[in-house]
Amino acid sequence: MSLERARRSVARLRELAARPDANGTEAPGLDAATALELFESQLLCRLVDVESHELRARGQGHYTICSAGHEGNVALGRLTRPTDPALLHYRSGALFVERARPFPSIDPVRDLLLSLVASEDDPISGGRHKVFGSVPLGIPPQTSTIASHLPRAVGLAASFGIAARLGKGDRPRDALVLCSFGDASVNHSTSQGAFNTAAWMAFQHLPVPILFVCEDNGLGISVRTPPGWVEACLRATPGFAYFFADGSDLLQSYEATRAAIERCRTRRAPVVLHLGCQRMWGHAGSDIDTEYRSGSEISLAEEKDPVLCTARTLIAAGILDGAGLAVRIDAAEARVRAASEDAVRRPRLESRAAIIQPLAPWRPEEVRAEATRVCGAPRADERPRPMGLTIRAALHELCAKYPEMVVFGEDVARKGGVYGVTVGLRSAFGPARVWNTLLDEQTILGVALGAGMAGLLPVPEIQFLAYLHNAEDQLRGEAATQSFFSNGQIRSPMVVRIPGLAYQKGFGGHFHNDDSLAVLRDIPGVIVAVPSRGDDAVRMLRTLVAAAKVDGRVCVFVEPIALYPVRDLYAEGDAEWCFSMPPEGEAIDVGAPGVYGPEDRSLAIVTYGNGVPMSLRARRRLGLEGIAARVVDLRWIAPLAQDEIRRHARETGHVLVVDECRRSGNVSEAIGTCLLEDASTCAVRFARVTAADSFVPLGAAATLVLPSEEEIVHCARRLVQPTAVG
Repeated sequence: MSLERARRSVARLRELAARPDANGTEAPGLDAATALELFESQLLCRLVDVESHELRARGQGHYTICSAGHEGNVALGRLTRPTDPALLHYRSGALFVERARPFPSIDPVRDLLLSLVASEDDPISGGRHKVFGSVPLGIPPQTSTIASHLPRAVGLAASFGIAARLGKGDRPRDALVLCSFGDASVNHSTSQGAFNTAAWMAFQHLPVPILFVCEDNGLGISVRTPPGWVEACLRATPGFAYFFADGSDLLQSYEATRAAIERCRTRRAPVVLHLGCQRMWGHAGSDIDTEYRSGSEISLAEEKDPVLCTARTLIAAGILDGAGLAVRIDAAEARVRAASEDAVRRPRLESRAAIIQPLAPWRPEEVRAEATRVCGAPRADERPRPMGLTIRAALHELCAKYPEMVVFGEDVARKGGVYGVTVGLRSAFGPARVWNTLLDEQTILGVALGAGMAGLLPVPEIQFLAYLHNAEDQLRGEAATQSFFSNGQIRSPMVVRIPGLAYQKGFGGHFHNDDSLAVLRDIPGVIVAVPSRGDDAVRMLRTLVAAAKVDGRVCVFVEPIALYPVRDLYAEGDAEWCFSMPPEGEAIDVGAPGVYGPEDRSLAIVTYGNGVPMSLRARRRLGLEGIAARVVDLRWIAPLAQDEIRRHARETGHVLVVDECRRSGNVSEAIGTCLLEDASTCAVRFARVTAADSFVPLGAAATLVLPSEEEIVHCARRLVQPTAVG
């Protein structure tokens, strides 16, 4: 159905070309050269869309969500610059083709066809997905869930001024961010949050030069947008300037786009361009839209076809005649056909290794060199201190080492965070580098994404681990995918600090004692670290920031809240869990575990976070019974040190995993699997002590669902001495 209508849209252009010429007298409003170039981009976009359906019909193409009916966005390609980052809607073909015009070395038709057939030669994704993207054109690839690119776009616009103040901005002073989306996306909570954040910043007279472009075809697949709803929503947003244009009218689109861009550049404030568009065909090739659209509605959309309307305008103005139109159609078809025939012969991704190669760029030697690089930061207090204070000292050290590092989140500025970990940072490094965000986790991570793109080194804080679930798609769908879908060309450097896990005394409930890391471990390419002691926390944080800087890695640092104030290990007042700030030049490699009692060979207790001090106390008790247990502190939850885990299993023959997270879906399952799948460790005796598959209740009842020292001792005895009782 869509293929037939796609072919018909070209046939109608040829019918127009075959009509007797009329003497053009209407003023076009654009100079002839510009008008013809814009039409060429619209026409090429349409023919690529038609070819996408032809390729799919032949089993050679894989993507049929097309730009047909949205070619009015060609004006954005003409009037914005490559120095204006464009985070685009998936119907942005004409914009993409036109933006490439000043670049003779870029053939947008070829690039789009390579993307449609998932060729390894696709210059942006390397065959991993059909995306609009180009590094030289300033278009990061977007293949997001609905509207999930909007927080990044707002964060990027807000970061322009900060980066310039910190000497990291190399863009023109009037650069803006272009962010396009469909009308259905306006209703998504993510877009509403992004609009609110942009308005919140603009209300405080903070520069947010973002041009929101809503391409409104009235349909979200089959769900209709009520007439007038988009305009009512966007006009009502405080601080937004609103412009509308009929996307089928090239002159109107061009003039409204020009005015909107000029307003955004000069005012440095959010602007909305509302483009009325058409849905020419089904949402995608598999969508039979005749089930929910009438024939008359489809005919009206075809009559308002932007490419056909532009051709009529050019003929009416005398810029083009029928013969000239036919020549242009023939030339464009030949160009698209040649690019398609070439694309289907190009190589495809043929191995798992090739596919995942850009997921997690990793240069360990360079990261180690950066993490251990001495910058001469002022020395912190040398006295042994608990973890909360050593992390605070580490943040001060790293802000001194990296002038582009920025710290932000809820309450992190003057208050210094809920637990005081960021105390003193704002006074030491100023409001341009340490600031409070509004209370929205999607915004926090969106700002981090944008700040990284702007050349900054973002270290955001999510206030509690459970709050991450409000915004996890910003990590999964945006941050972690950027390197994958750009073939490693664009990355999202960040170190997300998250106070989390359970065992807080006197303060709790499941939101403040969340005990699951499953959502983080599930995201490909993300480094997840959980320290158990203050000096390790410093060394690990140095490595994470280095990994973000050197390799653009997405890193998450989960700080066990309950360990922030802990000073003692075995007895009150022993201060054995206080540690001095490690000297500059010391760091811990990603994946490297810590080992207590490596000479002990009865049992390996594998754990992390709060489990480490508990396991050390259990180890002392077991030693009195003749059970020589070593404790392996994983430190790194992703990637897991599987080879090291297996080595300790082979050396002891018994592995007890103490996993403070819930029994299902967390670290202990992965450890058991890694032992079972290896011939050298599949016979090792294995057991787990985990939290229950429950939320953590308030008060003393929390201890009933969390691992305890007693459980560890009991399980260790049974594992090593199966006949032991108690």
